[in-house]
Amino acid sequence: MSTEIAHLRRRLVEFTIQCTTHLELPPIVKYSALSLFFDRFRPSVVRFLQKKKKAEHWLLQPLTESNLQLFVLVSIWISCKMHCSRGLSVQSLKSLGDKMITEQLFTVRDFMEAVMKFEIGTLNIAYTLLDDLFIHFKEVAKVGELLNFEACMDMMDLLYEKEETSVLYHSSTSLAASILVS
Repeated sequence: MSTEIAHLRRRLVEFTIQCTTHLELPPIVKYSALSLFFDRFRPSVVRFLQKKKKAEHWLLQPLTESNLQLFVLVSIWISCKMHCSRGLSVQSLKSLGDKMITEQLFTVRDFMEAVMKFEIGTLNIAYTLLDDLFIHFKEVAKVGELLNFEACMDMMDLLYEKEETSVLYHSSTSLAASILVS
């Protein structure tokens, strides 16, 4: 992976973490959003661009960091819808985008198009699996009392920042188990 792509990835991970922190969202939303964007959406865009086809939608033509930040916000919005009893409104998402994305302003319609035109799906999210494993391990093993869930989340953050989640692990279950063991 080129250093430019690695640097962009790091900035997008940081952007995701900053946005979820700013919104005071629970960790499940952060990790779901990271999974949606980096494990589902971004790889499909990369494959599309490798085919050297012209993007069909203006949000991908040209593909800029601010456009990718829009899709990060959409991933946060979807994650919040899945995991929070009180989801984010599109207007609050747009307000956050206005504060956090400095190169370009997006309209509410842009956010809605990003949601409707691009399928960002999720099945198993490593955070959920890690949480389940953590709880089970604490129940069945005495050494489970020594586990620190915050340390597990810190490891997951580092793996996302370094892109090790998609390079080393093709399964969310193995990623969660590896983090817990570490």
